[in-house]
Amino acid sequence: MSKPSLALSSLPPEVLVSLQTLGERLAVARLRRKESQRQWASRLGVSVPTLIRLEKGDPSVSMGVYASALWLLGLADGLGDLAEPGKDVRALESDVRQASRLRARRTRTAAAASGDKEGKQE
Repeated sequence: MSKPSLALSSLPPEVLVSLQTLGERLAVARLRRKESQRQWASRLGVSVPTLIRLEKGDPSVSMGVYASALWLLGLADGLGDLAEPGKDVRALESDVRQASRLRARRTRTAAAASGDKEGKQE
């Protein structure tokens, strides 16, 4: 048996809830399509126990299996947008702070250079 992953054992509660919600929604989608677990697992290329774990939101199920399930439902288009740089508010805020510091540094440098020129002209 494999050693439990530290990453999986220390997932934030919000992540666990999101995975459980995703799993439940995938199960509902399967049921609405009137497909059995055996049929759906076969289409995904996984075992029925793995499908059951996916539908419970088990974080040890590979991301590829979750992505494949979304693809089977016609919902995989948005996967690439999940980490869209334009939606990364923390990184954008960091970029703004860095630009502000750079601007302030340039302003101080320009002011110091201007002061040196004035002193030499007198």
